[in-house]
Amino acid sequence: MDRIAKLASQKAVVIFSKSSCGMSHAIKRLLYEQGVGPGIYELDEDSRGKEMEWALIRLGCNPSVPAVFIGGKFVGSANTVMTLHLNGSLKKMLRDAGALWL
Repeated sequence: MDRIAKLASQKAVVIFSKSSCGMSHAIKRLLYEQGVGPGIYELDEDSRGKEMEWALIRLGCNPSVPAVFIGGKFVGSANTVMTLHLNGSLKKMLRDAGALWL
């Protein structure tokens, strides 16, 4: 859990992902299209990925990926991020975290 917290606080937006996950790809694309350059950690390419995946599940992220952190705080997975985007509050969260300038 400490590693997750440390990595999640290194950039304004951090995504824990798997390279083969379609929903992870969709969330990365959404954030790129918003002008965000997130930190991305591919759990299936990390030697401690399984350990981090269990930590994300314990944190309440189910499924474990994509797990999105904004401003160092756990936001949720794909459904939550898409809901925030559709209701217009994602942009404000990104601005408040310093991920967007405009």
